[in-house]
Amino acid sequence: MAGAAARADFLPLGELAALRAANWRAQAEHVSRQSAFYHHHLGGRALDPRLEALADLPFTDKEMLRADQAAHPPFGSYLAAADRHVARVHRTSGTTGTAMNLALSERDADLTAVVGGRAQAAAGLGPGMRVVHCLNYQLWMGGLTDHMTLEATGATVVPFGVGATEKLVHTIRELGITAISCTPSYPAVLEQVLAERFPGLAPRDLGLKLGLFGGEAGLDDPAFRARLEGTWGFAARNANYGVTDVLCNFAGQCAATPDLHFMALDVLLPELIDPATGARRPWQEGENGELVLTHLAKDCQPLVRFRTGDLITLTATGPCACGRTAPRFRVVGRADDMVVVRGINVFPTMVAAAVHRTAGLGGEYRIVLRGPGPHDALPVEAERAAAGCGDDAAARLADLIKREIGVTATVRLLPHGTLPRTAGKTRRVVREDD
Repeated sequence: MAGAAARADFLPLGELAALRAANWRAQAEHVSRQSAFYHHHLGGRALDPRLEALADLPFTDKEMLRADQAAHPPFGSYLAAADRHVARVHRTSGTTGTAMNLALSERDADLTAVVGGRAQAAAGLGPGMRVVHCLNYQLWMGGLTDHMTLEATGATVVPFGVGATEKLVHTIRELGITAISCTPSYPAVLEQVLAERFPGLAPRDLGLKLGLFGGEAGLDDPAFRARLEGTWGFAARNANYGVTDVLCNFAGQCAATPDLHFMALDVLLPELIDPATGARRPWQEGENGELVLTHLAKDCQPLVRFRTGDLITLTATGPCACGRTAPRFRVVGRADDMVVVRGINVFPTMVAAAVHRTAGLGGEYRIVLRGPGPHDALPVEAERAAAGCGDDAAARLADLIKREIGVTATVRLLPHGTLPRTAGKTRRVVREDD
């Protein structure tokens, strides 16, 4: 396939650098010639074919794309291909705002499957395995597109979708399913159905060996991962990190490290910037900042210096024990999920870690914000465990948040099962004006 290298996650970084430069020369010409959005955004200038010149270009962000699609429906003026080349249409989940229409050419769809397949394979999926895919197939990228990334590993894929959880249990048992692809919060739904409808059948009795997760934070918390693996008896891996407007899956974990491998160095250029100032930070081990991405091979909706809003730490750039040369990183949180409490930045993943370490709590929680802030305290609602807990759990959680995060929390305990369990993305930060 033009633009994508075979097994690029294993290629020497020098070869990848040369490939990126060649891909960008062709991509820069394509965007300059075909994208009305970037013609306007860059003041009529053509894109420089040298990759090093990218740092001088202005950023693109989500609000620009939303406004452009509203003004130029259905795909926006950043559609850089004729309608006849649009082979597939998806829509974003709309978790952080208005849903967006996504157009893919045949090459875009193939490239997406190849890169996502690298992440799923690194997580342990491959030929001879049967994986049931439990994400929404209705327009969302997480359904059909992630299905294609699973198929790219050579595994047998069962397209189950969302809902009908009782039927899912029967399907797993009847077909001898060995892996499941879903959000990290979905196993809790399955556990509840097992307890209510299948008395005596424990999660690990289903025989799943591998859990492939994405779409939400959670697995970075060792306590949450340990609980999942202990309850289900499978290896839990984040196999599906992506940015829907850019590439739905370009990073995943291997067995050797809990960090995410960046699997798309041949077709995506990553940058780190200071989220407050936009100043570029070096792409080197130990650095952190907002992830910015540029397409190096995209037909339909190519993006240049797109601010993802995801804050990451680059943890390693040398070869991994698994043999991959793909650099590793951790997601700290999303800029739009960040809550500032008396000058301290708090992310849901930090709260999740405290919840999972507090005895007597079931793991489900949410942060409920009233008013625009800044906030004097962090309002947390947390569920009791199924077996219940003492009222002192609220004080213990608040104390742990104070010690570990450094902010005051007001904790409200809820009965087990109060908060919604979803097959899609679970919202952890709820704002009253949302």
